[in-house]
Amino acid sequence: MTKKADFKQRVRARMAKTGESYATARSHVLAEQPGLPVPADQAMLAALHVSNGDCTDLPGTGLASRVLYWRDSLHEGPVPAVGPEELRQIRAAFLNEAHVDDHMEGSDMFAERDRTLAANLDGEYVLWFEADLYDQLQIIQILARLADLGVPARRITLICIGEHPGIARFGGLGELTAEQLRELPATKACARLTPAALQLATDAWAAFRAPTPDGLPVIAGSRSRELRFLGEAFDRLGREYPSTRDGLSLTERRILAAVADGAAAAGTAFVRAAAREMRPYLGDTWSFAMMDRMAHARIPLLHAEPADHPVDRETSLRLTDTGAQVLAGAADHVTLNGLNRWIGGVHLRGHHVPWRWNDATETITHHSK
Repeated sequence: MTKKADFKQRVRARMAKTGESYATARSHVLAEQPGLPVPADQAMLAALHVSNGDCTDLPGTGLASRVLYWRDSLHEGPVPAVGPEELRQIRAAFLNEAHVDDHMEGSDMFAERDRTLAANLDGEYVLWFEADLYDQLQIIQILARLADLGVPARRITLICIGEHPGIARFGGLGELTAEQLRELPATKACARLTPAALQLATDAWAAFRAPTPDGLPVIAGSRSRELRFLGEAFDRLGREYPSTRDGLSLTERRILAAVADGAAAAGTAFVRAAAREMRPYLGDTWSFAMMDRMAHARIPLLHAEPADHPVDRETSLRLTDTGAQVLAGAADHVTLNGLNRWIGGVHLRGHHVPWRWNDATETITHHSK
């Protein structure tokens, strides 16, 4: 019997005894063999692991001794092309103003986050993320920062999934047990980055932060084995530009459609709108803020009750007559109410914004007055 066959037999014997998956049993058998090269598990243990939130049980996998959680909803608010320190201040101020960071922890949290990332400069990085827009924007921010720090692609591993066996509608890594997470490095979801992938991430971060959306279509059309969800995410990002049809973003239209279809409470409207997303990315806080803006616009699209309270899960909603007209494409939200919204580095403001999403061509187009 060859050494390889003997090894596999030992792995299968452990699987039969413990009920572990092949990947988990294999890692234990490797660890038990003296004189072998350092197992992959031990190499991962020495790396800095970065993920999108602490609901993902990376410590429980036994693979990660150091975990950095990357917290920022980059799809909301300004993300201009400025230096790291200025960007931290801009993001912290925005989150505080949006009442997402009530204790003003954002600035210190971002600074500590960036210091931790840079402190591992000579080590390995393992990134654990998902396919949705929220995560993809975080991935390109991290990778662009690592590129700026001079970290070579070969020292960066990305574990990124958009689905998982046995889960009909995958909602994120937080749904997986530590055992399921532990198996991911042995699957196709795990990839060591190439220089080309690192360059694509850097280009995507620059395109996202640019003052015009001219570079977004190139990223939306990109194809990468390592960054396989990036193009899809940028396509979804483009659909947040106001439509040439009605001046609504895709999320706004889905919210209005949910209310028109009988969602009488904001919480219900949020759930129904999110169910329309192939990869839900928007949290309820941001969704309620969007509803609040439509309810308190100069010409409201939604009637909210109680009217003197910010929209929350229990707020009652119904379409106004204008809201029904806009949803039907008979009126334009931006023309009626104007807009003041940042999408990355692009600031859309006023009653005549220069860029719109064209549903016919499925691209961002220049919109003349």
